[in-house]
Amino acid sequence: QVQLVQSGGGLVQAGGSLRLSCAASGTAFSVMAWFRQAPGKEREFLARVSWSGTMQDTADSVKGRFTISSDVSNVYLQMNSLKPEDTAVYYCAVGGKWTIRESGYDYWGQGTQVTVSS
Repeated sequence: QVQLVQSGGGLVQAGGSLRLSCAASGTAFSVMAWFRQAPGKEREFLARVSWSGTMQDTADSVKGRFTISSDVSNVYLQMNSLKPEDTAVYYCAVGGKWTIRESGYDYWGQGTQVTVSS
């Protein structure tokens, strides 16, 4: 049974930091990624990392503030200098393709709300 269990998130003031975690089990995968979806908007790619950790990249929209990391079957998203526009539901995902497209990911976490107050 495939499970992606997310933790972290919550309410933070602008300028603050949060760390999201995602534990994956029950499947083999090559790539782990983070996406987010704000109300009324499409799901947005944030960052991806290969299972080995040797490849990673971050979307320009959050580069310099968000950092993806991984160990074994866990993936993390460190978010610094948070802004109100970062408010969204954040999702982790795993799959076999090195892609930024959500259709390329096979399994998704349950989502976690991040709210940044001004």
